[in-house]
Amino acid sequence: MLNLKVSVIGSGNWGSAIAKIVAENAAENSDIFETDVRMWVFEELVAGQKLTEIINTQHENVKYLPGIKLPSNVVAVPDLLDAVKDANLLVFNVPHQFLPRICSQLKGKVPSTVRAVSCIKGVEVSGDGITIIADYISQELGIYCGALSGANLAPEVAQEKFSETTIAYKVPDPSDSIDARVVRTLFHRPYFHVNVVGDVAGVSLCGALKNIVALASGFVDGMAWGDNAKAAIIRRGLLEMTKFGREFFPECNASTFTEESCGVADVITSCSGGRNNKLGAAMIKTRRPIFELEEELLKGQKAQGVTTAQEVHEFLERRGKLEDFPLFTAVHDIIFNGLDSYALPQILEDVEQKF
Repeated sequence: MLNLKVSVIGSGNWGSAIAKIVAENAAENSDIFETDVRMWVFEELVAGQKLTEIINTQHENVKYLPGIKLPSNVVAVPDLLDAVKDANLLVFNVPHQFLPRICSQLKGKVPSTVRAVSCIKGVEVSGDGITIIADYISQELGIYCGALSGANLAPEVAQEKFSETTIAYKVPDPSDSIDARVVRTLFHRPYFHVNVVGDVAGVSLCGALKNIVALASGFVDGMAWGDNAKAAIIRRGLLEMTKFGREFFPECNASTFTEESCGVADVITSCSGGRNNKLGAAMIKTRRPIFELEEELLKGQKAQGVTTAQEVHEFLERRGKLEDFPLFTAVHDIIFNGLDSYALPQILEDVEQKF
């Protein structure tokens, strides 16, 4: 009997969908997990009522995942430290730009024996370089952190439509009680199939970089260029994703990008119906600023691709590598520098010449 306590940090649509999965599995595996799963919720009022109270009484996140009943053992908690108190396993699921503030509150308050899984799709860029989110959490909190990423549109997962995901989890100590088997048990459902690998860097980068590609596919949709052009964006975007991983994170496995759900499958899904694709299309159609559209269309959610495109551009620019990643550079310049999206065919030609 392990009796592991699990806390989910974040309650957007993806955070709530993951909390649903985790709570279902905690209830079914009482020999491993404590039944109640705490979910940290940024408190806000919805129709004059606290969101945490709505979740705990109606068992529904009416703002970010409406229409989906959450298990009754999901317990919404408005205080971050209360949410993680005595937890053995933390599941991070917040917009990555909010992570530094969250980690600063948790620093020194989480024992080194705690384990974590990051479901956050982004990277942290500083003057020292680029850091995957799992490593950032590990460095800030002094705990081991794996990563979850895949072709997982939150509403479809919440509706229990079949999907796959990839979890990178390989603790340094093989005797650790929270091993890959335990983590798979926590996340695997009949409708949510989990494959566990050891490539934390590859899985993390796939989750971050595919959002840049999804913005590019949105530009294609906005210009009504059709599926052939979108397929070209997907293929060449995957080339740049793989090149980025192998060049700056040599421990990555190229096969993670081409064979796992977190790689090619997630790119296809994100380029078909994800929020970054929709935002890119809206920007081209309306010619309005993308941050204005993000606020209007996503209603409090964030399209991680915009921030990631900016951070990756900053990282590449410092290293004089912008010309080596023409598609990533073009997405940034279309959003921030007024580059005409009709230049994409020539940019795709540049991608072809780089590989």
